[in-house]
Amino acid sequence: MRYPRGMPLGIFLLIAAITILSIFAIERGEHERQQAQLNARATAIASALERRANASSAYLRAGAALLSTMDEVPADDFRRFVSELRLDADYRGAEGIGWAMVVRPSQIEEFESRMAEEVTSKAEIHPRFSGDQPFAIPVTYLQPDTERNRRALGYDMYSEPIRRAAMTEAERTSRPTATDAIVLQQEGEGISPGFLIYMPVFEPGAGGRTLKGFIYSPFNAGDFLQSALELEDAGSYGVRLYDSEAAGGEDTLLASTFDGDLDNRNDVTKTVTIANNPWRLAVSTVRDRGLSGLSMATLIFGLLVASLLMLLVRMLTQQAQEDESALAWFEEQASIRNSLTRELNHRVKNTLANVLSIIALTRRRATDVDEFATGLDGRIRALSATHDLLTQSDWGSTPIKAVIDAELLPYADDSEHAVEMVGPQVELAPNDALSLGLAVHELATNAAKYGALSQPGGKVSVHWRLVSESLVRVEWLERGGPPVKQERSRGFGTDLIERIVAHELRHPVELDFDPEGVRCVLLIPVRRPSEFMIRAQRAEEARTDA
Repeated sequence: MRYPRGMPLGIFLLIAAITILSIFAIERGEHERQQAQLNARATAIASALERRANASSAYLRAGAALLSTMDEVPADDFRRFVSELRLDADYRGAEGIGWAMVVRPSQIEEFESRMAEEVTSKAEIHPRFSGDQPFAIPVTYLQPDTERNRRALGYDMYSEPIRRAAMTEAERTSRPTATDAIVLQQEGEGISPGFLIYMPVFEPGAGGRTLKGFIYSPFNAGDFLQSALELEDAGSYGVRLYDSEAAGGEDTLLASTFDGDLDNRNDVTKTVTIANNPWRLAVSTVRDRGLSGLSMATLIFGLLVASLLMLLVRMLTQQAQEDESALAWFEEQASIRNSLTRELNHRVKNTLANVLSIIALTRRRATDVDEFATGLDGRIRALSATHDLLTQSDWGSTPIKAVIDAELLPYADDSEHAVEMVGPQVELAPNDALSLGLAVHELATNAAKYGALSQPGGKVSVHWRLVSESLVRVEWLERGGPPVKQERSRGFGTDLIERIVAHELRHPVELDFDPEGVRCVLLIPVRRPSEFMIRAQRAEEARTDA
C-alpha cells in the first residue's frame, strides 16, 4: 500500500519482459531459418558455377588432346574442330574457344605472314616482342569468328603478368587453369571484368615434351555468372563473385546481381574453384530491420495482456487504498485536536517569550508611561506585521523581501527619501523571520527619528545575498541623513538587536554607528522550517500517492 503503483507496474514489466523474450526467440529462430536457406542457396549456386567451369574445362581438355597430335594447326582445321564440338548450353557464358601457339623470336615473321594469309590482314604481334621473355604466345585463332573476337587476334598474352602466371601454372600442372580478374581484349575500350581458362598443348621434344601452345576460352564474368544462375536460380538473393587472389591481396569484384545496401545485408560466402583457381562467392539478402509477422503479433498480444492486467491490478489496488484511507481518516480525526493544541501551544509560547522580552527592555529604558506605551506599541505592531506574513504562509517559510517590505512600507512611498531593497529570493523559517522583522523595525524607527529617513534626501539601502547554502547576509546602510552622534547613550534598539535578535539568529550582529549613517549586518541561517504535523502527514501521503 505504500507504493500503490508498484504492483501494477511490476506486473506490466513482467509481462512485457516475457513478451520481449518470446520475440527474441522467434526472431532468432527466423534468423537461423533464413541463414539456413541462404546457406543452401549459396551451396547450390557455387555448385552451378563449378559445373559451368568444369564443362568448359572438359572441352578444352578434348581440344588439347586433339591438337597435340597435329604437327600444324591450320585455321580451317581449327574452325572445323570447334564447329564439330557443337557447343551446347553447358558452354554458355564463354566468348568461344581459341588457340595460341608458342612463337619464338626467330618465328615471328613466319607467324605474321601465315596469319595474314589465313586469318586477317592485321597480322602483327602486339605488343611487340621485347626480348625480355623467351617467346610470345599470341592469339592465333578465336572461334566463333566475330568482329568482337577479331580484336584479340595477334595479342601476345604472355606479355601480360596475370595471363602469364595462369599459363605457367597450367603448364606446370597440365590442367585447365583460370586467370585472375582481367579485362578481355575483346572489350576494346570497355572495363568489364573477365577471365581466361588455359589448357596447355604439348608436343614431343628432345628429352621429353615441349610446350606447343594453349587452347583457351575467354569469359566475360557477368555472362559467366548469369549462365550459372540459369542452372540454379538465385531467387530473391543477390549474388557477388570475387577474385579472392587478385593482385595486391584485395578481393576484386568480378560480377554482381546484388543491388541493395552493402552495409545492410546478411552474407554467406563460399569458396568456388574455377579451373584450379579459388574464387569467393557471396550470396546476400537485404537485412529486414523490422519484426516478422509472428513477432509483431506476439508483441501486440503481449502488450495488450500486460495493459489489461495492469489496469485490473491498479483498480484493485486503488480500491484497497481508498479503504485504507477511510480507516486512517478516523484515526487522524482522533489525533488532530492533540496535534493542533501542541502546535498552537508552541507558537504562543514563542510569541509570549518575545513579547515579555520586549516589555522588559522597553520598561528598563522608558522614563515615563507615555514613552513606555509608545515604544511598546510600535514593537508589538512590528511583531504583529510579521505574524501576519507568517499566517499568510501557514507558518511556513517567508521571503526576506516580504518581511522588509512590511516594516518599511510606511516610508517606501515618501518622495523625500529613497528606500532600496536588492537581493535574491530567499525563504526564512518563522522564528528567523520574526527576528529579522524586529531588527528592521528598530532600524527603521531609529532612521525615521534620527537617521536617513528623518530629512529629505536620505536613503536607506537593504541588500542581502547568500553567503552559503545555509546562511544569508543582510546589510542595512543609511546615507544622506544627519551625521550620527558618536557620543550617545545605549538605547533599547541596540540592546534588542545585539542581544535578543543575535541570540535568536545564533550569529553575532555587526552594528556600526558611522558618522555618514548607521550600518548593520545580520547573518541569518537559511533552514527548513519544521512543518505542522498534520500538514507534514498530508504531504507525505501526497508523495506516496504520486
